[in-house]
Amino acid sequence: MISTYNPTIRLTLALATVVLASGCASSGKPAAVLSDNLLEASNPQVLLLGEVHDNAQGHKLRYELLRQRVEAGWRPAIVMEQFDRENQDQLSKAQKGCLDAQCVIRVAGGARWDWQLYYPVIQLALTYHLPLVAGNLSRADASRVVRDGVASSFDPQSVKDYQLDQPLPAAVTSVQQQEIVAGHCNMLPEMMVGGLVNAQVARDIWMAKIIRDQQPKDVVLIAGNGHVRKDVGVGYWLNRVTPALTMRSVGFIEGGGNGGRYDSMQTVAAQTRDDPCKQVKK
Repeated sequence: MISTYNPTIRLTLALATVVLASGCASSGKPAAVLSDNLLEASNPQVLLLGEVHDNAQGHKLRYELLRQRVEAGWRPAIVMEQFDRENQDQLSKAQKGCLDAQCVIRVAGGARWDWQLYYPVIQLALTYHLPLVAGNLSRADASRVVRDGVASSFDPQSVKDYQLDQPLPAAVTSVQQQEIVAGHCNMLPEMMVGGLVNAQVARDIWMAKIIRDQQPKDVVLIAGNGHVRKDVGVGYWLNRVTPALTMRSVGFIEGGGNGGRYDSMQTVAAQTRDDPCKQVKK
């Protein structure tokens, strides 16, 4: 996600690698089937679908939700966090030339993701000719943002649209800081927190911008639960720009409460995993 130009950043990357696949501790009752309110809801212009990155059940339930809507006739573009936006040309060529999802993954996928979890969504896009759109901040831009701030990765019009010539909203940065510190096992060097907050915010804004770029086509975003939050994530930034879009955010959560983060929440069983912080606490 960021450059490894010094030992502090190398430590940050090591911590991030440890917690990438982690999720919240499970305290809610897991569900093996989709909630009725998710199945019955109408299709919005923008549907934000979250994930705990390594939770297989969450991936299956999310795919089932999307499959049913597509088979009923919905034809959205699918924006995916898993593809870096700088690789959009490769992704577009792969979608035109590949017969199956494995080919798309081989041509346009990177090394950071368990791609078999995303195979069904990619195959669905190929089968129904749904555009696949790369949504993540590129590595080069992430490094620039850590160093120079959120506005550094955007063109002047976007800086104006998202008010990036002003300080970021305190309510957003406060929550993002808490999440990033906790997500790095409370061992993140203080000097790195601000830069990583900026990178996380920049990712959310880029996803919001890319979603808007697909209009008038409807859009589904496939991304982590933190990104699809409507209070501080992509949903927040979508609402900072006019015209307003009808939007629904859905968290796929391993226990825990909603707390205003999502419009809907699907509780899933916790994935079996080792303590993600164990090796960095030694």
